[in-house]
Amino acid sequence: MRSLTRAVSPSALFVALLLLTAACGSSADEETTATASSETSDVADVDLDTDESSSEGDEPAAAAAAAGGSDTPDGSSTFLVEVWADNWMAVYIDGVLIGEDSVSITTERSFNEESFTFDASYPFTVAIEAKDFKETDSGLEYIGENNQQMGDGGLIAQVTDIGTGEVVAVTSADWSTLVVHRAPLNVECERDTDPTTTCEFEIIETPSDWTDSDFDDSSWGDATEWSATDVGPKDGYDEITWDQSAQLVWGSDLEVDNTVLLRLTVAS
Repeated sequence: MRSLTRAVSPSALFVALLLLTAACGSSADEETTATASSETSDVADVDLDTDESSSEGDEPAAAAAAAGGSDTPDGSSTFLVEVWADNWMAVYIDGVLIGEDSVSITTERSFNEESFTFDASYPFTVAIEAKDFKETDSGLEYIGENNQQMGDGGLIAQVTDIGTGEVVAVTSADWSTLVVHRAPLNVECERDTDPTTTCEFEIIETPSDWTDSDFDDSSWGDATEWSATDVGPKDGYDEITWDQSAQLVWGSDLEVDNTVLLRLTVAS
């Protein structure tokens, strides 16, 4: 059999070598691109880890801020106000009623202590309306009975920061006071058979905004401090451990002053 042999020209061989070189280069580029993509992904992961680490580093600072002494999320503190009154009272903080005597003023011998909690930020204003029992505007009680008489009032209060245990306010002569009901002005009517007719009285209109923190009480007088002997506190008074600076207060006359408004702004 006759063998056939085809000669390969030099130019064809050169072209084949070029194609082979190009194929190898493409594979190398793909590998390089894949490697670069992998490295880029690793860098992205590092950045995310760094951000997460930074966030974790802020947690102790946040915890420290939260433990700065405030009792409530908005930065205010929680307080306890304790009050004893003869006979009735209502307590306001910055114009908001937070509690009043649970025993009706018409209850005979309505002497009792009350405790209320509230949240506030300094400064805040405590306003208390205090009333002694009276049957009519004459200012007398037990009218028509053998013990018909002028009643006498009295009040003591203290405010404690629950978080610190510090007593931040107590009743004293530092409180501003306005007496809005005084009777009898002619005390000799005390034993009259018709005191509602014969007893004279004075009523001052209660300012509508007197419990607000921005109310101007500069024209009011100072509360008058009275001793326990003067007031004779009982029934609930001894259930509270009073700060030694807390004083029994009222208007300037325990018997004639029947309704008394008291205010104090607590600075810190």
